[in-house]
Amino acid sequence: MLALFITQGASAKTLLVLGDSLSAAYNMQTAQGWVALLEQRLKNTHPDIQVINSSISGETTSGGLTRLPKLLNRHQPDYIVLELAANDGLRGTPLNIIEKNLQKMIQLAKQSAAKVTLLGVRLPSNYGPRYTQKFFDIFEKLSISEAVYRVPFMMDKIALKPALMQADRLHPSIEAQPIILDNIWPVIDEMLSQ
Repeated sequence: MLALFITQGASAKTLLVLGDSLSAAYNMQTAQGWVALLEQRLKNTHPDIQVINSSISGETTSGGLTRLPKLLNRHQPDYIVLELAANDGLRGTPLNIIEKNLQKMIQLAKQSAAKVTLLGVRLPSNYGPRYTQKFFDIFEKLSISEAVYRVPFMMDKIALKPALMQADRLHPSIEAQPIILDNIWPVIDEMLSQ
């Protein structure tokens, strides 16, 4: 019995979610957010994986980059879901800085032997087509150059539907959380199966 327990413990893996309010269950109970729903789904499909949500509302790529080394050291994750950049974009942060920060986080994660999934986000159209498209292109560019998994747009089938958005039109509602999980799941499942 003791040998069995040790074997199970040794095979346990950790998935770290590093994000902003889109992953921090903003304006709702933590259990209603997509990360908690992911944790529930993994109990059925990958019961050996523990989920740690290190998402903070308002987080930027520079904040994530500052926090990541400690998170890697503390949790030693096998998998990382990286959902950052929306706040940078909303603040008009230069695109090269956003890209550089995301790239450094991906490289740090890979150096620690973690597999990475990058979640793509879009900015509201009032930020201008030139900036918003180049912002969105960063995610695909990095997924190719750094050879990491990518969800093209985590808010697909949600962002343009007022009924699935909170009053601020920036954050998804409680009803949108299962859809976010369904958008993300095929890529997460692929990453966990490799």
